[in-house]
Amino acid sequence: MLRRLANSQALFNGFHKTIPSLFNLHSHNRHFSSPETQNNSTSSSFHEDNSVNPNEANEEPSLPSAKLSIDRSGLFNPPEHSHEPSSDSELVKHLKGIIKFRGGPISIAEYMEEVLTNPKDGYYMNRDVFGSGGDFITSPEVSQMFGEMIGVWAMCLWEQMGQPDNVNIVELGPGRGTLMADLLRGASKFEKFTKSLHIHMVECSPTLQKLQYKTLKCEDEDVSGSSGDKRTVSMFSGAPVSWHTTLEQVPSGLPTIIIAHEFFDALPIHQFQKASRGWSEKMVDVADDSSFRFVLLPQPTPAILSLMKRYKWAAKEDIAKLEQIEVCPKGMELTHTIAKRIGSDGGGALIIDYGLNKVVSDSLQAIRKHKFVDILDNPGSADLSAYVDFASIRHSAEEASENIAVYGPISQSQFLGLLGINFRVEALMQNCTDEQADLLMSGYWRLVGEGEAPFWEGPDDQTPIGMGTRYLAMAIVNKKQGAPAPFNESQD
Repeated sequence: MLRRLANSQALFNGFHKTIPSLFNLHSHNRHFSSPETQNNSTSSSFHEDNSVNPNEANEEPSLPSAKLSIDRSGLFNPPEHSHEPSSDSELVKHLKGIIKFRGGPISIAEYMEEVLTNPKDGYYMNRDVFGSGGDFITSPEVSQMFGEMIGVWAMCLWEQMGQPDNVNIVELGPGRGTLMADLLRGASKFEKFTKSLHIHMVECSPTLQKLQYKTLKCEDEDVSGSSGDKRTVSMFSGAPVSWHTTLEQVPSGLPTIIIAHEFFDALPIHQFQKASRGWSEKMVDVADDSSFRFVLLPQPTPAILSLMKRYKWAAKEDIAKLEQIEVCPKGMELTHTIAKRIGSDGGGALIIDYGLNKVVSDSLQAIRKHKFVDILDNPGSADLSAYVDFASIRHSAEEASENIAVYGPISQSQFLGLLGINFRVEALMQNCTDEQADLLMSGYWRLVGEGEAPFWEGPDDQTPIGMGTRYLAMAIVNKKQGAPAPFNESQD
């Protein structure tokens, strides 16, 4: 509205000098910076035109007459933007708009959150990013055996819980729903277990929710006759299925089994870099050429509180060696929520992800079409992720509840091997063709192997790369249930 008024010279005849002060006042109330303090980068989302008629620039302001003639045409037909059309995507325009009108850079955490989960243009929100046709492949997409082994873990935990008749089984970030489908299919013979399940999928992407509905072979049932109330059930087990955007929305009060596979790695992180003045947060800004760039912020940010907490949990000698540190406040908060629920309701959580059992330094990466790309290149077109700090998860869980115990992390290879994946692959090999056997062995190596598969005879660019040691598994369980399979109490 201010821009339109500024361009209606008849309406503001003689008062053009007041426009900047009005805009500054408006900006202050909206917590924006004034035009004089804005970043010089161009944003196609917003544009101010505070220009005045040069012929009036030196005139003294005149008093308004009793009758004022107003030309309203400019209010209904605003002039075209003065800048050239931008080729930026809507998400890039949005990010530049945030930076420009905030008057400074944004944190890497905010950048990640917008890039991945912006409701309109976020990476995960409107597309299927998984599998060979997507940008990366996860373990459930590699082999059905992965989901089957997670099912074995869940059934063992359920037995330790006393085989309750009603259990919430929750998956965080279920992707296509492949893991849960394989879990239900593999456990289908254990009817008492599958009949106890209430499935909750925590997923913010409408597109992926639809894929999960299809993968789980869901159908909607009328549960109350004429009222029209329906519930969704999976035809794999008859278990009811619900979708939520956050874990907090999942009903509490029942023993809960939580599965978080490659979920923590996508949570937004803050990066800090050692500078002459101490630790400075690394931020995302817009350069003079309108591209994104990293900068260090001289003043402290709110995220420094999370860094101080991580400092408290780490050995001084480990911190002293680092030039950069990553912290994940959202991961700490999520772990608190998980631990409190398990501590009060019973059950356990399984976290499998790539990461380290110590402070993480500089691990943020972007993957597009199965290749690493620049983190700031064409945001929204590539997946962003960072190593999971498993030590931070342990400390956060133990801080949240005295009723839980944390086990692990152990390698994915150890985890799957101790659950019996070797026996499963042998059983599947007995009734398959040569081509199916090759696929099974390739999938098996990706899940438990390390480095390139030694037996591969196919194209070099398709050589299976093992995830067995790069991925770690950790369990958080209620103390009353004891150590879950395949962890043991002596595990560090």
